[in-house]
Amino acid sequence: MAVGKVSDANFEAEVLKADGPVLVDFWAEWCGPCRMIAPALDEIAGAMGDKVKIVKLNVDESPKTASKYSVMSIPTLIVFKGGQSTSRQMGALPKQKLQQWISTVV
Repeated sequence: MAVGKVSDANFEAEVLKADGPVLVDFWAEWCGPCRMIAPALDEIAGAMGDKVKIVKLNVDESPKTASKYSVMSIPTLIVFKGGQSTSRQMGALPKQKLQQWISTVV
């Protein structure tokens, strides 16, 4: 499953009303660490398949959602289950650590 994109407009439908767990990567084009973890998230999305849906939300294009979830620094990764924020990770991590964290929280 590829990494998808969400915005303020479709966040509720794509994330909060999703059937399974959703990991949201709050990022921006100009953020170096955000770009560093993108390939790892792509690989993890492929490896985990239907266990978790991974999407990206550009904080510059969708500031309302970022503000609602108190995203102060990027990258911030938040896992949502049943419409609720259940776990949060800030900063860039190596792929192995990202995968471990995602596996334990979904």
